[in-house]
Amino acid sequence: MLSADELALLDAIRETGSLSRAAARLGKAPSTVSHAARQLEARLDALLFDRRRYRLQLTPAGQLLAQEAARLMLDVSRLTRRVKQVAGGWEDRLWIVTDEILEFDTLLPVIQSFDALDSGVTLRITHEVLTGTWDALRDGRADLVVGATNEPPVIPGLRWFELGVMEWVFAVAPHHPLAKVEEPLDAATLQQHRAVVVADTSRKLEVRGYGVLGGQPSLAVPTMHAKVRAQCAGLGVGWLPRERAAGLLAHGELVEKRVANPREPNLLYVAWRGDHQGKALDWWLAQLKQERLAARLVKGIAIS
Repeated sequence: MLSADELALLDAIRETGSLSRAAARLGKAPSTVSHAARQLEARLDALLFDRRRYRLQLTPAGQLLAQEAARLMLDVSRLTRRVKQVAGGWEDRLWIVTDEILEFDTLLPVIQSFDALDSGVTLRITHEVLTGTWDALRDGRADLVVGATNEPPVIPGLRWFELGVMEWVFAVAPHHPLAKVEEPLDAATLQQHRAVVVADTSRKLEVRGYGVLGGQPSLAVPTMHAKVRAQCAGLGVGWLPRERAAGLLAHGELVEKRVANPREPNLLYVAWRGDHQGKALDWWLAQLKQERLAARLVKGIAIS
């Protein structure tokens, strides 16, 4: 293990090519630097410096050590910043998991504002579906979940608040057989046609599903965007967030159909573990409590 002084010595000699210039750079006497260089060679039992030429050069072994030393110095510098960052109350990393029903684009301005804080916190943003969102928080794969659906499950230390309400519309492609069927559509009619659903990503909690009747065929897709496109293509039918489908309904790419048993709006939640503390989490919670941002997240961006 090289000391900080030895790392600095190697870097100075590699950059300057001279013991005297390296000494000046380090603020030490040339004899001190020369002695330190010989001690380093003796400790490693390797010839590191080629002293036969006017300009001091590194041997291949010295070059390897200097390259690794430079990398280590950078790592040490980064580690020092991270330690100061955490000591100052900022997390090293914040893992945010959103439910897939939210449009990621709505978070971009929030991420930009967070970057402006220059906190050094690394953001990791992923998404889950339905129960998978709560599952991620329970299993430690999320520090903060946004847009989780239905009532919060029993999770030790769970804290949460309501983000907003998402409304749904039952939509089919204009060329789909159901587009011409008399409304309201009953269960017996819907069962004859394939439903498109976004697959629940829960690994351990009870898997849930929406919009599928008993005995009804289904097509499970990975994202809400894929579900929208599949329904536009006439590959199936189902419920879509009203705001996200608004543009497609207006342009006639989808047709809204009334059903006998309409889907109730979903209450969306923001949740986190009470044992997680940090300035980054506090900042994000404060942003998500703002009505304007909450409304933008719930409404999303209409696909057109």
